[in-house]
Amino acid sequence: MLKIENMGISINEKQIIHNITCTVNKGKFIGIIGPNGSGKSTMLKVIYRHLKQTEGIVTLHEKEIWETPPKELAQQIAVVSQETPLLFDFTVKDLVLMGRTPYKKWLSTDNTEDYQIVEECMALADVSYLADRTLYELSGGEKKRVMLARALAQKAEILVLDEPTNHLDIEHQLQMMDLVKDLPITILAALHDLNLAAAYCDELLVMKNGTIYASGPPQQVLTAENLQYVFRVNAEISTNPFTNKLHLFFYTK
Repeated sequence: MLKIENMGISINEKQIIHNITCTVNKGKFIGIIGPNGSGKSTMLKVIYRHLKQTEGIVTLHEKEIWETPPKELAQQIAVVSQETPLLFDFTVKDLVLMGRTPYKKWLSTDNTEDYQIVEECMALADVSYLADRTLYELSGGEKKRVMLARALAQKAEILVLDEPTNHLDIEHQLQMMDLVKDLPITILAALHDLNLAAAYCDELLVMKNGTIYASGPPQQVLTAENLQYVFRVNAEISTNPFTNKLHLFFYTK
């Protein structure tokens, strides 16, 4: 579905990521983990065309992403980035409506279907009560959930999330992860919380020094040896009795 071959990117003659090769299969929840500066966000920015790779190729349905018209790509890939600066202070409802833009012709107006989708997506992201508030009135966590609602309104087949639980309290972290896990689409998410990654992701890409160090199911890649080498921490690994997923306890000495 989404295929990356020998991808690399250099910025100001500095190699940021290199030799990235992987395939993201349809319907999978893929987590990207790694320490700060390992290249997680840069890799995602190449995938959603915020940056252009200087090496290799990225294809979606066997078509290079830079050959895909922007509107068509927006129907295929939706994004919730770490920060979303806006020049104007829109209401939450208007902002979520922007997720329908890829389906609009020039000067066409929003219709009943658009409004229905917006209401559904705001409810899914638990932001319906914020519909008439402006973005500048919201907390960081509320903004994050609004941007998720906008991405959901795109009805794309791939959802890219860059630190989706950043700024969220524990309740909304779990709500967001539950929500995206249940979506019948492909999820590609950069995550800092390794326990969330272990609990929700089907597969993990472990990044270090700008490339993929390990990949596979959480049980395969989240080993004490890998965690010590990649994150420079010691870990005790057990099974959560409530979820039957891995649970990691970290210590430095």
